[in-house]
Amino acid sequence: MENRSSLSPAVAEVRRAVRQALAALSEGTTVLVALSGGADSLALAAATAFEAPKRGIRAVAVTVDHGLQPGSADAAAAASAQAERLGLDARVVRVEVGGTGGPEAAAREARYRALADAAAQTGAIAVLVGHTLDDQAETVLLGLARGSGGASLQGMAPEAELVPGISLLRPLLEVRRKTTRAACAAEDLTPWDDPHNADPAYARVRVRERVLPVLEAELGPGIADALARTAAQLREDAEAFDDMIDETIEDIVEHAEAGISVSVAALAANPAALRNRIIRHVVASEFHASLTRAQTLEVARLVTAWSGQGPIDLPGCRARRVGGRVEFTASAS
Repeated sequence: MENRSSLSPAVAEVRRAVRQALAALSEGTTVLVALSGGADSLALAAATAFEAPKRGIRAVAVTVDHGLQPGSADAAAAASAQAERLGLDARVVRVEVGGTGGPEAAAREARYRALADAAAQTGAIAVLVGHTLDDQAETVLLGLARGSGGASLQGMAPEAELVPGISLLRPLLEVRRKTTRAACAAEDLTPWDDPHNADPAYARVRVRERVLPVLEAELGPGIADALARTAAQLREDAEAFDDMIDETIEDIVEHAEAGISVSVAALAANPAALRNRIIRHVVASEFHASLTRAQTLEVARLVTAWSGQGPIDLPGCRARRVGGRVEFTASAS
């Protein structure tokens, strides 16, 4: 039996985070752990192997081999072997990475598709991934640099939908990367360091290796924690806005002959932040397209600065003022 008095604080912290994530899951369910072999996912796998059986939950480790570099198959096999030694059912899935959207985006898409398929095959209801507080800080800083708006600055949510019926859980979003490394050392686990994670060709690596250290040096410690807190606060704000939109939208939206329309008076009565969110929500839900801030503000001018201007071409649709309503119709194919 494990001697609790000698339990590493790092191991205890990672286990506690995983325990909280599993608390909402029912006994008898299955979860997957996405195991790259790096310190974050390896610490996550070890904690899940310890915590899941206590709740009657079956845990399966899945290592996705992207085949993007020499030795990737050996690294995947080594990660899977460590998972088996931890007592997890472990498997390796090889994927083909396409070229759409750049190498990072293509690898991520292939990885999540493989994880969703593995979850469906094993009957898993959730996939656990090892994103840490440091990953969250990097995500927020990248979003800020790109001017991507509040949605990007919210960072990664602790829980999201991977595919319908399967959740994506991030138990370690409040755990530092140095803690996962310490946990691996304490449990005699050998992490694999992906060379891509040190390649300055990737913006995220430059943020990690250059930008955040400069911010810490010039502004003082705690930058990563502050960025993660900012993401959490913005997610809370977004959830409040979403609730307000859900309460409002049924009363102000009507289906038009070729699309959907929104009441000008109702949009004008709302503050700009809510009005703009309603416009983006309508386009996203009806036409499955995202608007830039400039596009959103141009549509809003049909409400706030109407002077007879003509239709506005948008991704997937067109917006125009028709009497007391703003009408959105699908773009001609």
